[in-house]
Amino acid sequence: MNLNRMRINTFLLVVHMLLLTFLPAYSQQTPTEAETVMNRTAEAFRQAGGIKATFTVRAREGVSEGIIYLKGEKFVLESAGVKTWFDGRTQWSYVASNDEVNITEPTAEELQSLNPYAWLYMYKQGYKLKMGKNNAAGKSAYEVVMNAADPHQDLQCIILYVAKDTYRPLKISMAQRGGKNATLIVVNDFQTGQSYPDRFFTFDKKAYPSAEEIDLR
Repeated sequence: MNLNRMRINTFLLVVHMLLLTFLPAYSQQTPTEAETVMNRTAEAFRQAGGIKATFTVRAREGVSEGIIYLKGEKFVLESAGVKTWFDGRTQWSYVASNDEVNITEPTAEELQSLNPYAWLYMYKQGYKLKMGKNNAAGKSAYEVVMNAADPHQDLQCIILYVAKDTYRPLKISMAQRGGKNATLIVVNDFQTGQSYPDRFFTFDKKAYPSAEEIDLR
């Protein structure tokens, strides 16, 4: 995997993890405290309208800053010379250093790793929820711990920190199998009620006239 592809995958993972904080906790029984927190977080997301968030990622590759714009299942992500658009069907990833944009239309299988909303169902796909300690970065917060039921699952543990007063994400910690490649995402700013037209989430060729388009559909 080349560096540019690694960057794209890293920051798509950021989108997945940010959106994972809005996971609806489905249960046929009385919800646990952790499920209740996640349900209320999901409801806060549904009421938020358009969202703009800035974040910091601390991973093995180093520290990076980024910004994400969200509207339902659509998003625009900018960080480290990579800008990605997703309109709910087609995805464009522009790499500034190469002046090229990769165009994909993920299959159902690929959506498991590419489409942010596919991650919303991780709880139903083998993760157990429980409450952790109740503070993060000195702020009053809920801590929800998701542990993989399968010890062979690559992503073994996800810890979500959600503000108690607003049910907005504060930070997300992840650990892969064997405790390696730990990643921490800190949400620095989270603005709701933003208004974005649908075309905002598609690649505009006129804005990048010299970019080489690589159609991988």
